[in-house]
Amino acid sequence: MIVGDYILREKISENPLSTIWRANHRKDPDFKDVALKKIFLSMLTPKLKTCLDCELNFLSSVNHPNIIRLVKFFQAEGCIFLVFEFCNGGNLASYIRRNGRVREQIARDFMYQLGTGLRILQSHQIVHRDLKPENILLSSSDSGVLLKIADFGFSRILISGDYAEFVCGSPLYMAPEMLGFQRYDHKVDMWSIGAILFELLNGYPPFRGRTNVQLLKNIKSAVGLPFSQIVLQKIHPDCFDLCTRLLCVNPADRLSFEEFYCHKFLVRKKEGL
Repeated sequence: MIVGDYILREKISENPLSTIWRANHRKDPDFKDVALKKIFLSMLTPKLKTCLDCELNFLSSVNHPNIIRLVKFFQAEGCIFLVFEFCNGGNLASYIRRNGRVREQIARDFMYQLGTGLRILQSHQIVHRDLKPENILLSSSDSGVLLKIADFGFSRILISGDYAEFVCGSPLYMAPEMLGFQRYDHKVDMWSIGAILFELLNGYPPFRGRTNVQLLKNIKSAVGLPFSQIVLQKIHPDCFDLCTRLLCVNPADRLSFEEFYCHKFLVRKKEGL
């Protein structure tokens, strides 16, 4: 199948709103492999259209190693096509499935990379609202695994001091205030980062539930995080502190981005310790 200048090779993922393909440019050898996302415009609500506009404006203006690179976008056949760099390492969810829980050193490196990417979002006053392992892509580099924050389909600009109410994202990584249909701010992304850190360390998400109502009840009734005993025996206090302070039910007690990025657990990474 051919769309514009691109030959669609294989389907990577699909949902009711969009389909992602691995594709090749028909002429330009620099784009031998790309990820082409097809979005059905007729399926977008006004709020989702606003999110798409935010995604396009943000990704068109940034170039950062820890944020997926938007090569171009174009419209055809009632759809909009987003062309992204192709990440050969899959996503963080598949990485965790293959490797199980990771060593604390790797978890710290991954958190540091996510922090540097989130710093760009913060500078543009963007809240992602769907941070989860599936939306963290992996690419190989000379120094190892490079993480890239992707899928900004639920992102929006949120001015400091303002709140949002639109419920979106993936329940297992969704902050309790969003699960409870309360207004929220940028700290919903901090909860999601905490859930990702917990899953990296333990190999499973921090909370589960058959329904969103049960999930929220389990979060609020928990007396502590369900760390594996093996992990608790080995984990550094700084790592445990960061995880527990990110996964605070009350957003007022949860770490802000600045506190997260300056936390001792990540500072040790910056200092090479």
